[in-house]
Amino acid sequence: MNAKKITSPSAEGIASAARAASDGRGLPPVHQWDPAFCGDLDMKIARDGTWFYLGTPIGRFELVKLFSSILRKDGDKYFLVTPAEKVGITVEDAPFVAVDFTVTGEGIDQKLLFETHVGDFSYANAENPIRIIQNPVTGEPSPYIHIRNGLEALIDRKSFYRLVDLGMHRSFKDQSWFGVISSGEFFPIITSKDLEQTD
Repeated sequence: MNAKKITSPSAEGIASAARAASDGRGLPPVHQWDPAFCGDLDMKIARDGTWFYLGTPIGRFELVKLFSSILRKDGDKYFLVTPAEKVGITVEDAPFVAVDFTVTGEGIDQKLLFETHVGDFSYANAENPIRIIQNPVTGEPSPYIHIRNGLEALIDRKSFYRLVDLGMHRSFKDQSWFGVISSGEFFPIITSKDLEQTD
């Protein structure tokens, strides 16, 4: 009987499969693929958005962008998915970092379009909400924007400060909150009472 050769997943193999599966016209349909789990890859996305493979930063932007296009979140875990393979990777915080945003319109018609460090774009709206997590010890806020299919971007500090400049006080769930409006939705940042205590 011939023994079947078992090969461990590699970044090079995953990249080749991702290129072959991409039609170049948009993001690959990773949510439609259901390959077998092939194990974990020694790959990590740091909190600042840097991708590491075998402990070394991946310096080629094109390769990082390719990997990010086949990223999927199942439950609380992250995977790179191709039609033939599914490998686990480590994500320290969020898989993306929102490095900028543009503002169109004013008041209730205001729209905020965020851009990630790998060139993805997402309007803040009901499907792609902004959420704030506060550190229970330091009170430091960590702001996020949903990008696609359960994948979020950590909003970088300069962009968060710009968000605060656009903020306003509104009633939300029977309480006064300070937050921002985008696409007709109000996204709370901090209660008005807590904001007054920080001044």
